[in-house]
Amino acid sequence: MDISKKLASRSGGKCELCGSTEDLSTYEVQPAKNGNEDDSVVVCGTCSNQIENEDAVEANHWRCLNDSMWSEVPAVQVMAWRMLTRLKTEGWPQDLLDMLYLDEETLAWAKASGEGEVDSDKLVHRDSNGVILEMGDTVVLIKDLPVRGSSMVAKRGTAVRRISLVHDNAEHIEGKVDGIQIVILTKFVKKM
Repeated sequence: MDISKKLASRSGGKCELCGSTEDLSTYEVQPAKNGNEDDSVVVCGTCSNQIENEDAVEANHWRCLNDSMWSEVPAVQVMAWRMLTRLKTEGWPQDLLDMLYLDEETLAWAKASGEGEVDSDKLVHRDSNGVILEMGDTVVLIKDLPVRGSSMVAKRGTAVRRISLVHDNAEHIEGKVDGIQIVILTKFVKKM
């Protein structure tokens, strides 16, 4: 059974965040650990758009998290925590955050995006041109890079899609090259 079928079965054909049955898609919660359904949630178009575009966020849409934050699925818990943290200045999300319990591993996953950090505390990842990199961006390698622990060389010009940021080092990002997850120095990439 492929990931989309497993997710459809798990979600019951509904957005796992708001419960909508319209315009459903799979959203991989970064940084993905396993590359399977455990790293993904089923979301509707509205939720997906607001997750990706902070300017499009409508706080009242996310009142649905009052129910979905109790999901037993860690990926759903992570997305609930991230959206509640993004909205906590509204007042009511802080009340929900105070009730939400995440185990240490799930909380670390939720915080890996940098959501909720004070801007002065947040690490800023920049490419070789000084452009800010964000989780999910696509970058291009500007130099041939030998991959440690293997004979593979990641070639200059290779596009690395859906990068994840190393949360404790501003000079490192992670991404897949030829199906292998590697750590890449930010000074050797250019954002597309």
